Amino acid sequence: MINPTVVELSRWQFAATALYHFLFVPLTLGMTFMLAAMETVYVTTGRAIYREMVEFWGKLFLINFALGVATGLTMEFEFGTNWSFYSGFVGDIFGAPLAIEGLMAFFMESTFIGLMVFGWKRLSRMQHLLVTYLVALGSNLSALWILVANGFMQDPQGAHFNPVTMRMELTSLPALIFSPDAQAKFVHTSIAGYVTASIFVCGISAWYLLRGRHVELARRSFRMAALFGVLSTAGVITLGDALGFVGAHAQPSKLAAMEAMWHTEKAPAPFNVIAWPDQKHHDNAFALQVPYVLTPLLTHTMTETVPGIDAIVRTNEQRIRDGIPAVQALKQLSRDPTDASALAQFHAHRADLGYGFLAERYAPDDDLSRLTDADIQRAAWDSIPNVFAEFWSFRLMVGMGLLMLGFFVLSTIFTLRRELERRRWFLRLAPWMIPVPWIACEMGWLTAELGRQPWTVYGLLPTWMSASTHSVGYMAFSLAGFVTLYSVFIAVEMYLMVRFIRQGPQPHASAAPPSGGGAVAAAFAMARNGD
Repeated sequence: MINPTVVELSRWQFAATALYHFLFVPLTLGMTFMLAAMETVYVTTGRAIYREMVEFWGKLFLINFALGVATGLTMEFEFGTNWSFYSGFVGDIFGAPLAIEGLMAFFMESTFIGLMVFGWKRLSRMQHLLVTYLVALGSNLSALWILVANGFMQDPQGAHFNPVTMRMELTSLPALIFSPDAQAKFVHTSIAGYVTASIFVCGISAWYLLRGRHVELARRSFRMAALFGVLSTAGVITLGDALGFVGAHAQPSKLAAMEAMWHTEKAPAPFNVIAWPDQKHHDNAFALQVPYVLTPLLTHTMTETVPGIDAIVRTNEQRIRDGIPAVQALKQLSRDPTDASALAQFHAHRADLGYGFLAERYAPDDDLSRLTDADIQRAAWDSIPNVFAEFWSFRLMVGMGLLMLGFFVLSTIFTLRRELERRRWFLRLAPWMIPVPWIACEMGWLTAELGRQPWTVYGLLPTWMSASTHSVGYMAFSLAGFVTLYSVFIAVEMYLMVRFIRQGPQPHASAAPPSGGGAVAAAFAMARNGD
């Protein structure tokens, strides 16, 4: 059995790299389409101010994109280095969308981004606009394939387990791609990126307006971002509801943890506005509830029962008992693949194989027949994620979303009424709103990933089985190294961003490409030369 400390350190390392990387992703997703919208106005009107906007915001996008690539590449290697059993178990399925992302989306995005940044003097207006849209398409396609891979981990579709090869095998690529979880999450994540970019542009534009600098560019940028943002925020909230509805059917344990529902209540169930979940005593130490709200919110009906954690644990306890024979049969097949009785036993219980794996960690000497009722019950309670973390990460995400909706509604009203520059208090508030969408995005990913625990692939492969057999010292050293390196990347991002923002847009910026190669070199060259 893998050292539990190694598993935890592997989880911490992947969580750290993922959360660091996702500081760059939303702005990349959102800025591409906002740049495309600005350039569309430039091409249709011919007004130079809109090209100036595209060039200025495009430089900030380039910095973010370059460092986002640097932080993202290592994550794919971590699957092989730190999660080798997982990679072998689901490599046939998980590798396909990642390969497509690299071959189609990433190279498409990387190829056209150079033309977008340095092609102003070499391409016609329409050609350059097409390139900008292709960059936006490539960025979002990249997100699509990554979220298809993640969607399989959340709700495995289009694959089955082969007891002969001892691994998952792809059976339907369309089922994998069009998984309800993957598609809902893709749209939700992409629109969250548009919200992030909108607040980023609004905050910096407000900072310029407060100081009377680059007023024309800031005023127009703020208006476009406000309109972009109010529509995107409404969309992300709507899609969040759809994602919760999908998750209610695919992952009932995640849903119950998000709402701190320890006990099944008669429909329509009350909604916990705030609560203090107590995992040890399986109850809430405190809860402020609104009657009758939870059932229609989650099921869109007034009569459907939402199972509480107690009911889910009872169901999973039975699934564990049914899954144990599947694991026992699998071990026999590993010794003798031609054993017909073992194969029949496996097929009779294969639907609960993952739950049998869940209990295996408590089997004395790896002998499942020696599991006690207490061991099985303990394994059943393991199937429930950390309720406190899940409950509050979800509420922080929702709270940030509502705050941003209010901000964008006021932004749209003030800018359309041409009152923005008279609302000095609002201009002072706007820059402080810049971190809010990043907090919401990070809380959203914590909600999604913590809620999937204790599974790497929900219902199939427990996290405790998935890690590589490294030493504790190796994992501690690599974790410290990654945190240090990624902190440097964040510092570089902040330095370059602040430098460009303080400098402001350059009306006659050179479009000549730098002598060095690569987007990172371009970003540093522009910062050094003041381009």
